[in-house]
Amino acid sequence: MNRKVFTLLSLILVVAAVYTVIGRTRSSRAEQPVTVNEGDVTTLNSAAGDDVSATSRDVFIPARIARDAPGIVEGGTWVNSDKLTLESLRGRVVLVDFWTFGCYNCRNTLPTLKRFDANYRDQGLTIIGVQTPETESEKQIANVRREVRSLGIKYPVVTDNDGATWRAFDTQAWPTIVILDKQGRIRYTHIGEGAYDMQEKVIKTLLAEK
Repeated sequence: MNRKVFTLLSLILVVAAVYTVIGRTRSSRAEQPVTVNEGDVTTLNSAAGDDVSATSRDVFIPARIARDAPGIVEGGTWVNSDKLTLESLRGRVVLVDFWTFGCYNCRNTLPTLKRFDANYRDQGLTIIGVQTPETESEKQIANVRREVRSLGIKYPVVTDNDGATWRAFDTQAWPTIVILDKQGRIRYTHIGEGAYDMQEKVIKTLLAEK
């Protein structure tokens, strides 16, 4: 191998090594855990310094600006529970999951939601699945009961066939997670899959609040 070829290969290896280090550094920074702190609210998907409002998503909303949740609209059929109201759940942290059993992305969130229910129910967490259908089949209560049982969901589920609760919460997509504090205020909202670590941090923080 002549000197020019050797030099060129050496240069290529050095450049490749530099890009590998840069990529690992960026990945490491992106994977750093998010600290939930009311004094210094941290967002998941935007740069520090963004304004935080009571309707922000993927942000832990401070209690001082959080808005009251509108409530579960009456008229739905409850599965795994007698009728619940958000007022009757004051003193508990409530996670409201807008989903429907035919939604692929909704089903992907279920292992995490079931884990939250198993780990934190006895500590003061209540999960409510609001089943807002996309198709006629998803409106049938027999199908809802069958799917809830088949999917191993043990937390309360309520049907929302006319979308009244969906509209009351200004929901825009399946799935949407809304987490309420012990006073019934909306403290966190996320649309879609993912952000599970952040959701768990929010739950733990709200459970610890006096």
